[in-house]
Amino acid sequence: MSRTVLAIDIGSTKICAIIAEIADDGSVAITGAGTSKAQGLKKGSITNIELASKSIKTALNDAKRVSGSDVRTAVVSISGAYTKSLNSNGIVNIQNKEISFKEIERVMHTSLYNANIPNEYDVLHALPFNFKVDDQDFIEDPLGMNASRLEVETHIITTQKSNLNNLKKAVRGAGVEVENIVLNGYASSIATLNQDEKELGVAVIDMGGNTSNITIHSGNSIRYNDFLGVGSNHVTSDLSMALHTPLNIADSVKLSYGSLLTPSNELIELPIIGDENTTHEVSLEVVHNVIFARVEETLMILAQFIENSGLKDQLGAGIVLTGGFSKMEGIRDLAVATFGSVPVRLAKPIEMDGLFDNLRSAEFSSAIGLVMYSAKYYTPYEIDVNKRVRHSNEAPVAESNVNFSNEPEIPIAPANEEEKLETMVTLPSKKEKKSDEAGAFSKFWNWATQLF
Repeated sequence: MSRTVLAIDIGSTKICAIIAEIADDGSVAITGAGTSKAQGLKKGSITNIELASKSIKTALNDAKRVSGSDVRTAVVSISGAYTKSLNSNGIVNIQNKEISFKEIERVMHTSLYNANIPNEYDVLHALPFNFKVDDQDFIEDPLGMNASRLEVETHIITTQKSNLNNLKKAVRGAGVEVENIVLNGYASSIATLNQDEKELGVAVIDMGGNTSNITIHSGNSIRYNDFLGVGSNHVTSDLSMALHTPLNIADSVKLSYGSLLTPSNELIELPIIGDENTTHEVSLEVVHNVIFARVEETLMILAQFIENSGLKDQLGAGIVLTGGFSKMEGIRDLAVATFGSVPVRLAKPIEMDGLFDNLRSAEFSSAIGLVMYSAKYYTPYEIDVNKRVRHSNEAPVAESNVNFSNEPEIPIAPANEEEKLETMVTLPSKKEKKSDEAGAFSKFWNWATQLF
């Protein structure tokens, strides 16, 4: 039984909708795709819900037309623009000395409970980067291990509640419910990284039209994420100002002559801004210098982000550049020079069935990553935006069970252990947690009084 999924990547310059079939074995076949120019968005966040809805609808209708299927729920990307990240940890004791999925959930919930999340923020992802079994560090998967104590360190990515709600409203306006929300930098890394790179440690930089997102992976999990509001459109506006030419002309100059390699001193004729009938000559050397200065500055700021992350010495696999901006000729050499003797790779999304030619390009990494996320290509364990613990071996949730209210329902615990492994668990609220603790304490008190 295959299921149909819809992924909507909301970028700063374009919106991409992809419909795919996911088979039981996890293989993905793309059946439809559509893109539209992003409107009502600035630097990756929504500034006009109505315009954003229209753009989403345009991309969505194209994808539906190609695939011939009607999907009602979507996995949507969110920009790193207003995210805040923090690390937290949790410890639980293991009663029956064997770690079951229930204990892994408990410890992850505890780490989330212990995190100091500001009121106006909501959790986007809680990603464990270090499981500790008794005193043994960096356990890949603690499931089934013998232990008396389980600890976890988690990287928690949060975003403003208003940001999440506006995104949901815009998607709902296009006639689709939001099933899950994924950080776009996380989605890009799912689509571009291989297993070795994740294990050795790698920084993924998704360079888009108006934004650049960076995520650092170390030991299979995201350890750091940041956002820079600069992209290839800034090169266009720099050219427009430096060459006194309209933005659309500056953009075609960038696309035709944009290169970071040695410039030629050829001359080109360009119309003057405000007086399009008059032209003037411009040397390609000037074009090169303007582009070079902006790209170099952008890469230097990103290098500073890596420096500030404190994880620079853990980037064994170096840096992966993806996104539309990374297609500029010569960017790899400049990146190697700027980041200082670390390997740099330019990445396109991973190949899959039905991948249309136009989706094979670097600017679709995030969209393809969303489809792969729906097919469970995520970290072995994580808590998602719906406060559910996900794990890579879980059974898919039937669409009708997806609950879109803000308070997720608590599923009834299954009878046997195997079923338990395949459920998604809802994070209890703090009140429920305290009453649970109170219950446990009264049981302990009764036991203690009987003992003495």
